[in-house]
Amino acid sequence: MSAQDFLVELGTEELPPKALKSLGEAFLAGVEKGLKSAGLDYLQARYYAAPRRLAVLVERLQAQQPDRTLNLDGPPVQAAFDKDGNPTQAALGFAKKCGVDLAEIDRSGAKLKFSQCIAGQAAVSLLPGIVEASLADLPIPKRMRWAARKEEFVRPTQWLVMLFGDAVVDCQILAQQAGRTSRGHRFHANHEVRISSPASYAEDLRSAYVLADFAERRAQIAARVEQLAQAENGSAIVPPALLDEVTALVEWPVPLVCSFEERFLEVPQEALITTMQDNQKYFCLLDGNGKLLPRFITVANIESKDPAQIVSGNEKVVRPRLTDAEFFFKQDKRQPLEKRNERLANVVFQAQLGSVFDKAKRVSALAGFIARQIGADPARAERAGLLSKCDLASEMVGEFPEMQGIAGYYYALHDGEPEDVAKALNEQYMPRGAGAELPQTLTGAAVAVADKLDTLVGIFGIGMLPTGSKDPYALRRAALGVLRILIEKQLDLDLVQAVAFAIEQYGERVKAAGLAAQVLDFIFDRLRARYEDEGVDVAVYQAVRAVNPASPLDFDQRVQAVQAFRQLPEAAALAAANKRVSNILAKAEGQLPASASAHFFDNPCEFTLNAAIHHARDAVQPLAVQRQYHLALSQLASLREPVDGFFEAVLVNAEDANVRANRYALLAELRGLFLGVADISLLG
Repeated sequence: MSAQDFLVELGTEELPPKALKSLGEAFLAGVEKGLKSAGLDYLQARYYAAPRRLAVLVERLQAQQPDRTLNLDGPPVQAAFDKDGNPTQAALGFAKKCGVDLAEIDRSGAKLKFSQCIAGQAAVSLLPGIVEASLADLPIPKRMRWAARKEEFVRPTQWLVMLFGDAVVDCQILAQQAGRTSRGHRFHANHEVRISSPASYAEDLRSAYVLADFAERRAQIAARVEQLAQAENGSAIVPPALLDEVTALVEWPVPLVCSFEERFLEVPQEALITTMQDNQKYFCLLDGNGKLLPRFITVANIESKDPAQIVSGNEKVVRPRLTDAEFFFKQDKRQPLEKRNERLANVVFQAQLGSVFDKAKRVSALAGFIARQIGADPARAERAGLLSKCDLASEMVGEFPEMQGIAGYYYALHDGEPEDVAKALNEQYMPRGAGAELPQTLTGAAVAVADKLDTLVGIFGIGMLPTGSKDPYALRRAALGVLRILIEKQLDLDLVQAVAFAIEQYGERVKAAGLAAQVLDFIFDRLRARYEDEGVDVAVYQAVRAVNPASPLDFDQRVQAVQAFRQLPEAAALAAANKRVSNILAKAEGQLPASASAHFFDNPCEFTLNAAIHHARDAVQPLAVQRQYHLALSQLASLREPVDGFFEAVLVNAEDANVRANRYALLAELRGLFLGVADISLLG
């Protein structure tokens, strides 16, 4: 069967740069979905995306759908005809569904059947519908209309190219009649460009100063930016999202080095980088020590005969931005950071929970409490907590919200605060996302955990629980942040005590009844997804959760030990035995003895198990105190044989009440040893 290349290009006004890549990918996915649904085979497909165009090229697309046979089963013959042989509504309905007379329906078998050979359609007749459906499914939040037309798209359309082989596909989509004429670069080649064939698409446009391939433009920009940065003895900051956006802004990229006055380097470099990246789409340069150089790289969309004019224009544009940052920095330094708490006393954190300054005071007290447990300096943690929100009232953060915490760090250093206190003002917001950086200082860790716990307790305390789709206070992220800090930095904090302390700070602002359990459950429930991502079986998480460790670090150490224990050959049998013991003890009546007495033993296996339990307790208890849970469970694995022997030879529910209670007590001691680590009965 013959095959031809297929090309579709939709020309538009400039497309949204932040969405261009996703639009191109979605266009390709939609076309491929349509081709597969139509049963049209092809070799491979790719997308092109530039500021004024979206395109898809399909190589070796089948020219004709294959013929196919449609087989439909109908109702049973007995239900299709009455006793006189007249057709019932079931038979008539099936014939109508098939679009034929009842006489054409096969009634030779147990059921009515209909078979039809459907001839394949020509690909060229199907392609307009496939393209139209793909464009309609693009992820466009808000479509627009233009002129007096009813058609809607993300931007007004200007032209349409649709070629199957060398022939134009005759159709009209989004008010554009298909042809073979594209457009060149808006400045370098502002004229029509004839696309001779789908395969020549990229080269035809290249000759008109358009690099249609998004990936090629992106790679070219990245390589040239790196080359220019090295020539300036620096390295470029190239965030992937910024590189994608710049790639989406230009058809013919020409990176150029520009500069700014060195006096601006006295301003926190994060502010300069933020304004140059976010507002101007520039790539900033750093020296070998990570310090900002008075240089930046802009990517022009034109190959100018006089590049100096473009450089000068960009330098002129960026100067007011940097001057603003400089002004705000100088203004803010005129006032001590702590004094800004006066303004924050009038800024509402949450209507029922008080002001931002109220939050800072709570965080200060809680950070001091946490610091005592994790080995940090309580006084410095309290100081950092008190200053933690001050920079929110600064001019710098007012202009550059991304600078919260970072501005506080610089202002605290300017005021003579200790280094770790200053760093904590930025570290309080860490981690800022999944896998993001954690606080480096203990003071910062204390404040970060305190800030997140305060938010969790407060918002839960007024009943504003997150739902499946809404979490306006980012409580899930706060809980995960607490867990990551404590587990990954190996900080041993009793969360039960910390949450109780946080609740006390709120006083009557929150409903305390049941609040601690609610917050703790929410936090520890976040661990389940974390462990699933790490490949830890949910049963392991549940086994540890059942014994309610108060410290996330302790929780994690138990999980790792139980995960290792599961690999031991004795694990399955001991898990089953623990489950059996748990079920037996659940039926126990009355108060059991505190420990088993040898006086009531009448079977050698009871003596053997009792001795094994005492021996294991002596070995395991010191290990559990030191949280060497892996070694503890390895020691307990030795109980398999005496446990198996006990259940084979001993009737637990003996007729004598004293003997029965004594055996229950022996099993309770056995279960207690394992519960010192986890409830392994849940592993079975």
